[in-house]
Amino acid sequence: MERKVGTVSRGIRCPIIREGDDLAEIVVTSVLEAAESEGYEMRNRDVVAVTESVVARAQGNYASVDAIAKDVKAKLGGETVGVIFPILSRNRFSICLRGIARGCKKIVLMLSYPSDEVGNELVSLDKLDEAKINPYSDVLTLEKYRMLFGENRHPFTLVDYVQYYSDLVKEEGAEVEVIFANDPRVILNYTKNVLTCDIHTRARSKRLLVGAGAERVCGMDDIMNASVDGSGCNEKYGLLGSNKATETTVKLFPRECTDLVKTIQAKFLEKTGKLVEVMVYGDGAFKDPVGKIWELADPVVSPAYTAGLEGTPNELKLKYLADNDYADLSGEALQAAIENAIRAKGDLAGSMASQGTTPRRLTDLIGSLCDLTSGSGDKGTPIIHIQGYFDNYTN
Repeated sequence: MERKVGTVSRGIRCPIIREGDDLAEIVVTSVLEAAESEGYEMRNRDVVAVTESVVARAQGNYASVDAIAKDVKAKLGGETVGVIFPILSRNRFSICLRGIARGCKKIVLMLSYPSDEVGNELVSLDKLDEAKINPYSDVLTLEKYRMLFGENRHPFTLVDYVQYYSDLVKEEGAEVEVIFANDPRVILNYTKNVLTCDIHTRARSKRLLVGAGAERVCGMDDIMNASVDGSGCNEKYGLLGSNKATETTVKLFPRECTDLVKTIQAKFLEKTGKLVEVMVYGDGAFKDPVGKIWELADPVVSPAYTAGLEGTPNELKLKYLADNDYADLSGEALQAAIENAIRAKGDLAGSMASQGTTPRRLTDLIGSLCDLTSGSGDKGTPIIHIQGYFDNYTN
């Protein structure tokens, strides 16, 4: 019988993961038990994905506020430090900021505006227009920002992040000065020691700062990139991708985990005879059209994946074929023509027939599907099992 279902994404429940757990065995067992419970079978080219959170937890990859403070002080001098372009997030940045402030005497906090890097808004573009403020060139003091725009609370969390971050710094015993600007070099008017906290534009910010005469420049990826007094760390991403664990600790992005995805793949092959693809995923790469927030606060969507997930989709746009190449066909003749075109498609790079298909990496597309399936709350499904993703109209 012809199959009537294409891609299926299932959230898989598993035990609560703790440090030292055999995560590969837990993943394989959980997926196979779910398949047996729901009455379906594993197939070749299934995708099994594991959220970065449980990978880091199994690794025990945590860092304390004190460890962050010690690293910041060693690398940036412990005096006045410019902290520029942080995202506005209690989960992502508040505990990091505590550690940073604990390692400094004064912080000059420079916030990008009208929004942070991922779209959390400090002021609307309409209000900037009304006030005749140019965000590309104008530098605002806290006093001017408050005079022009008053208090601005996040539409979802209802937090005034300007006040919230200022209070956090003061609670750690450091002075704080807040300014608003979008050129990283502005901070050098206040201090030559800078921690740039942007995620996806960090390389440019570092380059501009060094070129403009900064004495010490670090990114979030340079803090906690080695263990401090036995703490966790991330050699590649440092504090990037970290999340609040407790009021005094963060869970870091998982360390090298390519061996994990290969081990999970091998275990599935051994137990089922099927070659599945495996990946670790974090934030999806998509944007909320209402809140205007871009989800990707992690440095990458997937820090590790098996070889079969490399590359981008190679797909035909069916509606293009139906409306152009085969506009004179219908019914079974149209179906047969499209199936033949799919079977003979070859490499579609640059082809008009692929126009409108999503030009993104497979890991970013699948990781976004996984993130939406697992959610970020209490669903209890940190493992995702996807079937049929690589199928097409001919399967």
